[in-house]
Amino acid sequence: MPLRLERARAWRAPESWRRVRTIEAHAAGEPLRVVVEGIPPIPGATILEKRRFAREHLDDLRRTLIFEPRGHADMYGAISTESVTPDGDLGVLFENVPSFVLALDAAVDVPGIGAVRYDLAFGGAFYAFVDAASVGLALTPDRFRDLIVAGIAIKRAVTAARPIPHPTEPDLSFLYGTIFTGGALGAGAQSRNVCVFAEGEVDRSPTGTGVSARVAIERARGRLGIDEPFVVESIIGTRFVGRALRALRWEGHDAVVPEVEGSAWITGRNELLVAPGDPLSEGFVLR
Repeated sequence: MPLRLERARAWRAPESWRRVRTIEAHAAGEPLRVVVEGIPPIPGATILEKRRFAREHLDDLRRTLIFEPRGHADMYGAISTESVTPDGDLGVLFENVPSFVLALDAAVDVPGIGAVRYDLAFGGAFYAFVDAASVGLALTPDRFRDLIVAGIAIKRAVTAARPIPHPTEPDLSFLYGTIFTGGALGAGAQSRNVCVFAEGEVDRSPTGTGVSARVAIERARGRLGIDEPFVVESIIGTRFVGRALRALRWEGHDAVVPEVEGSAWITGRNELLVAPGDPLSEGFVLR
């Protein structure tokens, strides 16, 4: 049957189909899908309360929007909400908080790798930071799969070996990922981060919350001054610049208020459709 462009352009989805409109973007290469229409208001007095509601009641929608066939396993998603603070214009399911170190030079035995030394820090989420060379890895795209395997193994070992308490928010008391660190490959950068997070996703960017946590580590080790730029590369060579705007004592921890600078680019607009009876409406993941 010949393709009739005029009929395709005029086609409209039936009213019974679910529609979700998004803005597509990337931040230093990390794909981001921002939902702007098609989801009812999310209740909650704080961003964490909204996050909890979304996790408990909207996980089917998350799978629909992020997983195949409408997305892919390494995609980030964000739902815009009304602001929950007087100085905010809108809310997203992230929150800017002090960054702090929970442990320096800790060690854990990782099956298949052996003893691994790591730093544990929080920058919006908890990460275990591991020197890539110490476990025989390079921070280059050709080692992508090896980084995933090692990152998952280290995350599971650290999670099993110790509690990871957040001082005020139990919902954040877990290890989100492993960040491998190493020397920069490009001129003008000081380090390279590769973050393996969640269930084996790899961040294409240097990871904003990871750079925030890394700033806290560099500050704790005496290698970074207040307002001093710390330039971090990603696995694809894109960059974020982290700074410690000020130091403070927060909930029993020496902490910093971080700032992360980078670039994001809009790549498109999208209307995602879910037809009644679609057997893959909640998505799937292949790795």
